[in-house]
Amino acid sequence: MYTFFMFIYPHINPIAFKLGPLQVHWYGLMYIVGFIAAWALGHLRARKPYSPVKNNQVDDLIFFCAIGVVLGGRIGYMLFYALPDFLANPISLFQVWKGGMSFHGGLIGVLIAIWLYSRHIKQPIFAVGDFIAPLVPIGLGMGRIGNFINGELWGRVTNVPWAMIYPQAGPEPRHPSEIYEFLMEGVLLFIIVWIYSRKPRPTMAVSGLFLLCYGIFRCIDECFRQPDPQLGYIAFGWLTMGQLLSLPMIIFGLFFLRYAYKWHNKIGEAAHAK
Repeated sequence: MYTFFMFIYPHINPIAFKLGPLQVHWYGLMYIVGFIAAWALGHLRARKPYSPVKNNQVDDLIFFCAIGVVLGGRIGYMLFYALPDFLANPISLFQVWKGGMSFHGGLIGVLIAIWLYSRHIKQPIFAVGDFIAPLVPIGLGMGRIGNFINGELWGRVTNVPWAMIYPQAGPEPRHPSEIYEFLMEGVLLFIIVWIYSRKPRPTMAVSGLFLLCYGIFRCIDECFRQPDPQLGYIAFGWLTMGQLLSLPMIIFGLFFLRYAYKWHNKIGEAAHAK
């Protein structure tokens, strides 16, 4: 039995506006908003005296990371979620207008960008990673808003009072999982990591907290999101690809946090002994 009151998905034109033959999509605009927010917050963080990235380096760092997000996100999607299609038609990698971006692929792309740029400015990679981590959640949240506008990545069938009917998914009411992800991976993750990073922390700790919290939030969100139709559940009748890819993030996040504070304490003890 379904809930008596429910929402109907408000169909939104995915095209925000046109410039001649060019169609500008809301999804792309959300990425731009995310990059602009990261740029603004990056300049704010660069004012801190302990920042490894100087104010005049923020622009280049965000540019490197933006390239990593786009290339890594697209390549990751094709490898993690559409490998048979990619193998059958490699040119589909460039058919971005058909959609398909992966957070985990984008994360790998950003890590490569951070590695390259940290070498360029001669700073430890984890110090630069700690600088970038608090800037990421806003972009993640904007991406989920873009998913909602596109009417994609809807949730599983449910009877909760706030269920939503997506006409393109059938008549059953579903979890508005894009909104869950916006609130958890965007808003809540930003609040946690931003507040934590406002004070000096041991190198690697901010990155660890980001990985840990995102991995947990994504695993929770996947419990309400409809699995990708081309993959379904990949194991045990409940495990999704998103959860599988997030488990290493939880493990590495815990390791980074423990290692950061353990190493920090050892340095403190050694300094005290002197």
